[in-house]
Amino acid sequence: MKIDAHHHVWDLAVRAQDWMSSPKFDPINKTILMSDLDPELDKLGIDYTVLVQTVTVADETPEFLDIAANHPKVSGVVGWLDLETNISSQLDSYLSHPAANLLVAIRDQVQQKTDLNWLARENVIKNLQLLGEKNLSYDLLTLPPQLPAAIEAVKQCPNTFFVMDHISKPFIASGELEPWAKHMSQLAGFDNVTVKISGMVTEADWKSWKVTDIRPYVDHLLHEFGPQRLMFGSDWPVCLLAATYSQVFNLAQALTSQLTKDEQEYFWAKTAINSYRLDVEVR
Repeated sequence: MKIDAHHHVWDLAVRAQDWMSSPKFDPINKTILMSDLDPELDKLGIDYTVLVQTVTVADETPEFLDIAANHPKVSGVVGWLDLETNISSQLDSYLSHPAANLLVAIRDQVQQKTDLNWLARENVIKNLQLLGEKNLSYDLLTLPPQLPAAIEAVKQCPNTFFVMDHISKPFIASGELEPWAKHMSQLAGFDNVTVKISGMVTEADWKSWKVTDIRPYVDHLLHEFGPQRLMFGSDWPVCLLAATYSQVFNLAQALTSQLTKDEQEYFWAKTAINSYRLDVEVR
């Protein structure tokens, strides 16, 4: 089985994607739907996917749940909540959706926060703890300088499961490993954290990245977390800025080719299933 644990869709007829205001995003600043992704999934034998939020708008989450309810390969949705507010009412609204069983996690655009300690704020911690009580995971979307706060949040929320998106976006283009590597090693000490091997090509040089540019980062994660706590994510269609879906898939294969069959099963499917409690059938 193969699961793509991180991808997006958006319909610009419904709402703009405000994060794409820069001209560098022009290649993907258009409506992109599941029908555009389906051929890639079929070509590469991807059995299931996890659809992840893109904007800080509450209406998007039920829309994504509708998509998941009607698409045989979308096995989970990562929705959005404003963790600086009392999330109880909005979360209850999500959980009343007919496809609420497909809501597997929440995330916020932490990478855009100017306060590097945002994740360690008292009100944010309380909401993260509530997610654990509701059996929902939390996706960490952080930049390397925000990792100390992420570590503090994980420390204070032992009953909440955390999934690190895009290996916390290290500065691959400049080849910087530290202090990212040290902080990721600290996160690895908490067994309620897994990591998505995703979003790396857009942190490298978009036009000239190579497998060797990215390997040191993934090798570090393999050593610290082990393959049982890593999972594949394409970050499609954002990845299209630097690579095709097939190139991202082939990159992941190249970086994990040394793993045993059992380890590969975790990387390509079991870690995502365990992290998000996905209800999927073996095909």
